[in-house]
Amino acid sequence: MIKDSIVINGFKHIKYKPVTCTPETSVQKSLDFYHIMDTRRSVREYARTPVSQNLIETIIQTASTAPSGAHKQPWTFCAVSNAELKSKIRKAAEKEERESYSNRMSERWLKDLEPLGTDSNKPFLEDAPWLIIAFKHVYGYDEAGSKHNNYYVNESIGIACGMLITAIHKAGLVTLTHTPSPMHFLSELLDRPNNERPFLLLPVGYPKDPVYVPDIQRKPLEAIAAFYT
Repeated sequence: MIKDSIVINGFKHIKYKPVTCTPETSVQKSLDFYHIMDTRRSVREYARTPVSQNLIETIIQTASTAPSGAHKQPWTFCAVSNAELKSKIRKAAEKEERESYSNRMSERWLKDLEPLGTDSNKPFLEDAPWLIIAFKHVYGYDEAGSKHNNYYVNESIGIACGMLITAIHKAGLVTLTHTPSPMHFLSELLDRPNNERPFLLLPVGYPKDPVYVPDIQRKPLEAIAAFYT
């Protein structure tokens, strides 16, 4: 008889229940999902259409299913819809962006950005109904309040953010990855604890209609993959 759970090293392990697919349906499902994700684009112009908090909560829960080093789950996703707070975030972000575009970025960097049409003005930080700021936990605390290590923090939150972006797209919303540098102002404005560091800022909402995005192409499979059979 197959057990529903067993004990390994004193810890309970439960029987994994995989998604049921045949080899044929696996191929089709992966193709269908690829075609959905291939329509994903970074969008900088947002409609003022409201997005429910319930939807944002589900998207964040999806991101939280990501694997992490030693299952420490070293992340906090702060969701901001308050107009006054979004305005403060925009003001602080644009201050850093102006400095970056004027003094921090190399000529090559600025040249590489030209096809995307970006500059230091970031109206999407106020226009988008939600901002989600991902904070990484550089270390954690146990239930007694004692400090403990986290492992592979950048890798873990990077995977979680990728799943967050996927969930946003699957829900029919749009986003873009915004990284004003440095981002310390986010810790201050959101009053985050000292073990958290801002990792990524994502505006989330519905796109304006119409909205235009750069006509850029993704690398073909042979440029991004190597197969050893």
